[in-house]
Formats: sequence, C-alpha cells, structure tokens
Amino acid sequence: MGSRRYAEPVTQKVPEIPPRLTDPRPVLAVGSALWVVAAIVVWASGERWEWARPVCLMGLVVGLIGLTIFLIQRRGARRGDKGAQTGLR
Repeated sequence: MGSRRYAEPVTQKVPEIPPRLTDPRPVLAVGSALWVVAAIVVWASGERWEWARPVCLMGLVVGLIGLTIFLIQRRGARRGDKGAQTGLR
C-alpha cells in the first residue's frame, strides 16, 4: 500500500472590516434622534398615542444606557485598561 498525500489546509487572510462599518457612534446618534422625534410626535398627538409614551421614553433610556456603556468602554480603551474593548477611538 502506498502512502496517501493529504492536501495542506489553506488559510486565507480574512479582510478587516472598514472602521466606518464598526463605528457605533452613527448608530447611536441616528437611533437617539429617531426616538426623540417619535417622542415629540407622540406627545404632540394628544391622547390618541398616549399608550406609546412609555415606549418612547424607554427607547430614549435604552439609547442613553448604550451611549454610557460606549463612552465608558472608549475611555477604558484610550487609557489602556486590561478589560476594555479594542479598536474604539
């Protein structure tokens, strides 16, 4: 019986994702702006959309929490903290 030759595994270089696609700032800004617009429309419409007021407020709160987490992580990354995310500007 002859020896079998197996193909060497081919490792391909994975291209890096462009920074503009990984930057969370535009998403946070647009999302927050949309929640503000929704809250203004809901409050201006009177009693018809009264049930949506808490939803709009919670959307704003969740966006604020997300922004706070991002800013804390970015500050830690800039200081070089061990547990901070990498790649935040």
